[in-house]
Formats: sequence, structure tokens, C-alpha cells
Amino acid sequence: MELLPVTCPSCFETFGVAAPPVDELPADLDYDCEVCCRPMMILVCGGQGEVWAEARGLGD
Repeated sequence: MELLPVTCPSCFETFGVAAPPVDELPADLDYDCEVCCRPMMILVCGGQGEVWAEARGLGD
């Protein structure tokens, strides 16, 4: 299982999130920060053999 680095938009701590299967990308994940527990949305995208994630706060 591949873990993607994600930086929380609230506390700016970085942690890993399990990547969904490539055939399910792009994907929006409703997630709570593993450090500060604030809610966020994580967009997971992929292309040309790469998979990456970007987190956004729910108020953004």
C-alpha cells in the first residue's frame, strides 16, 4: 500500500494517506487530520505513472 504525503491546511503537519487504486482516480477523500483532527478534503490525482495528493480545508 502506497502512502501519499499530505500537509494539513490547518496545522501544516505532514502525514501519510493511503492511495486509492489508480483506476479510481481522481478521487476526493473526506478526511480528518491525523495531528489536529480538523476536517479536510484530499484530492488524489494521477497521471503518467505518478500519483499525488493535495489537501484543502473545508472553508477554502
